[in-house]
Amino acid sequence: MLKPKPSIDTIQPYQGGKPIEEVQREFGITDIIKLASNENPLGPSPLAVEAIAESATQVHLYPDGNAYYLKRDLAQHIGISEEHLILGNGSNDVLQLIAEAYVAPEDEVIYAVGAFVVYSVVTKLCSATAVVVPVQNDTHDLAAMAAAITDKTKVIFVANPNNPTGTMVTADETAAFMEQVPNDVLVVFDEAYYEYVSRSDYPQTLPYVLEGRNFVITRTFSKIYGLAGLRVGYGIAPPALVETLNRIRQPFNCSLIGQAAARAALKDTDHVVKSQEHNNIGKAFLYNAFDDLGLRYLETEGNFIMLHVGQSGAEVADALLRKGIIVRPIAGYGYPDAVRVTIGTQQENERLITALRVVSGQLSAIS
Repeated sequence: MLKPKPSIDTIQPYQGGKPIEEVQREFGITDIIKLASNENPLGPSPLAVEAIAESATQVHLYPDGNAYYLKRDLAQHIGISEEHLILGNGSNDVLQLIAEAYVAPEDEVIYAVGAFVVYSVVTKLCSATAVVVPVQNDTHDLAAMAAAITDKTKVIFVANPNNPTGTMVTADETAAFMEQVPNDVLVVFDEAYYEYVSRSDYPQTLPYVLEGRNFVITRTFSKIYGLAGLRVGYGIAPPALVETLNRIRQPFNCSLIGQAAARAALKDTDHVVKSQEHNNIGKAFLYNAFDDLGLRYLETEGNFIMLHVGQSGAEVADALLRKGIIVRPIAGYGYPDAVRVTIGTQQENERLITALRVVSGQLSAIS
C-alpha cells in the first residue's frame, strides 16, 4: 500500500456532526434543531436566494476564475483595491493557501491552545513545527505568542474572535503585539465572526494590510451572511502576498452560484443588521437562562457560546442529540466538560434550555 508522507499520518480527519437526516433516522425524531456549526439561524438574505435561483441556469459554465465582479463589490464594500483580495472556497481555503505558499518543513508556526483546528492541520500538512501557546483566561495571550517568536517563525495565526471560546483580543493588545513582530513574520488574523462583534475595543486590523505589513485578514460569507453551504471566503492582504497566493490557488475555487449569492448578500445590509440584532437578543436570553441553571459560560463575540456543563460534554451532547438537539462537544479543543452551542432562533433557544434542564438533572442523578 502506498504510504503518504509522514506528516499526513499525524492529521486526524475532520469529524463533522451527524447530519439532520441521520439523526432523524437513528432516533425516530422528526423535529431536529442543529446548534452545532455556528450557522446563521435566519438563513441567507432573500436577495442572495434570488441570485442563487437566477444563477442556477448557468451552472453548465465554469465560474469566473478571477471572481472579477465579486472582488469589485467586496473592494468597494471594504474600501480597498481589488488587488488586496484573494478569494477562497471558504476562508479555510485561504488559510491553507497561506501555509502552502509560505511554510516550509524547517519553519515554525505559532497558534494558541484551543484555537481553530485548521491551523494545526495546515502546519502538519507542511511538515512544519507547531508552537502552541497557552491561553490566558480562555483568550489568546498575544504577549506570550510574541515571546514565542524565534528566527524560525514564519506564520502566526490569531483567531479573533476565537472558535470555540468566543473570546477576543483587544485593540491595545494587538497594537502591542504587532510592535514586537518582526517584519519577516507573517501574521494572520482569522476574523470569520467579524460582523458579530459588538465591543468597541475590537482591533481594526485593516491598517496593517494597507501599511504593507506581512499581514493577512481572513473573513467569510459562511457566518453572518448565511452562505455556509456555498463556501465563499476571502483574504485581505498586501498585493504582493495576494499575487503569491494566486500562483497556487485553484482556478475555479469560488463557484458560480457562490459568487452570485455573495454579491447579492453584500447589498443587503438590512439582513446583516437584523442578524446582528437577533444574535444579541439570543445571546442575552441564553446568558440569563444559563445563569438560572447555574451553568458557567464564556461571554462571546461570535454567534455561539462555549458552555461548561460540569460533566462530560460528550455525554451531554449525546443526551441532547436523543432529544433532537445537535450541539458540539469540544474535548478536542481541550474542554472536555464543555459544549459549543450556536445561538439559534428564540424557539430553538427555548427548546435547548428546556432540554438542558432535563438532561443535566438526569446525568447528575446517574453520576
